[in-house]
Amino acid sequence: MPSQPSTTLETFPNPAAERDYAIRMTLPEFTCLCPKTGQPDFATLELEYVADARCIELKSLKLYIWSFRDRGTFHEAVTNEILSTLVAATEPRYMKLTARFNVRGGIYTTVVATHQKPGWIPQPVVTLP
Repeated sequence: MPSQPSTTLETFPNPAAERDYAIRMTLPEFTCLCPKTGQPDFATLELEYVADARCIELKSLKLYIWSFRDRGTFHEAVTNEILSTLVAATEPRYMKLTARFNVRGGIYTTVVATHQKPGWIPQPVVTLP
């Protein structure tokens, strides 16, 4: 197999570090295992962040997300673990991870976790007519 899951996240220098701009990614193929039953859980992850000095390299993110496939973990725990790992790797100005899990037992679960760098003040929202 040409690639394997990895827990290593690579980054690269933010090409416009002087500016606040949003980076949004959708990862529709997240899987982990239910820690109670061992059955697979499927989710779509939505990552949004304002980078500071470093951005996340996409292939390493894909391989990192793949590393959860055979791990038993609760939705709340895995969402916060992923956010903490991404924050540690990039030290962003702001980061939000939304995990939208597919139905399990008739219940859809969405977990939203956020991080904001101390002292960072977001730009005001501009509404155009």
